Amino acid sequence: MRSQFWGLYVREILRTFRNPFVLLITIVQPFMWLAFFGSSFGNVPKSYLIGLFGTSNYISFLLPGVLSTSMLSVGMFGSMSTIQDKRFGFMKRILITPTSKQTIFLSKALGSATRGLVQIPVMVAAAVLFGVAFPLSPLQWLAWMVGLLCLAIGFSSLFLAITASSTDWQTPGVVSNFITMPLMFASSSLFPATQFPSWMQAISNVNPITFSALLGRSFVLGRVTDWSYLGYLGVFAVAMLTIGYFVSARWLKVE
Repeated sequence: MRSQFWGLYVREILRTFRNPFVLLITIVQPFMWLAFFGSSFGNVPKSYLIGLFGTSNYISFLLPGVLSTSMLSVGMFGSMSTIQDKRFGFMKRILITPTSKQTIFLSKALGSATRGLVQIPVMVAAAVLFGVAFPLSPLQWLAWMVGLLCLAIGFSSLFLAITASSTDWQTPGVVSNFITMPLMFASSSLFPATQFPSWMQAISNVNPITFSALLGRSFVLGRVTDWSYLGYLGVFAVAMLTIGYFVSARWLKVE
């Protein structure tokens, strides 16, 4: 099982780098959020920014949130990869071998999550150009990356579980649109949750994107870190990975 998983996992990673267009979109999409949305507060008085965001550079506030929300898209690409394998017969050929459905699921979920991490160094470099400082210790860098990885694993597993029985190209996009918007806006990734109405705050308080954004933001802005956020993200990743593991064993279909 280990060699089968490794072969499929490496295939997932190589597919990204062999497709320049997918790689470009993976990198450019969050960068555009940073450049355009982050710059939309460029002429706002610094006193207002500090009062609302706790910093005069909104991009410093936004970066951890954008990196967190971008982990949503990696799940969509993972489920699209699965449907592509079904439609072109690769999945059927794999399942003829002793490879289990669970192994396929794990390779897809972890491959998608790894692919999402490609965005991080590009986004950090872009943020530096926008004047963001990173006073992080090695431990804080590691914790931030682990938190984002957990978030990516969780959402990749969730998307794969939802689309396990589908062979329709449109399904990942429909699922993505249904999940992404409420999770992104009902989180503290773009704005402080204290400004939300009570019903949005209730969603934000259990939204994994919120915990990832708050964890990264505490490092970037030099705030006190609540390490329970990292624990929550770890629980989210394990829970979604477990659910996806058993769903794929029962519902993963070739056609």
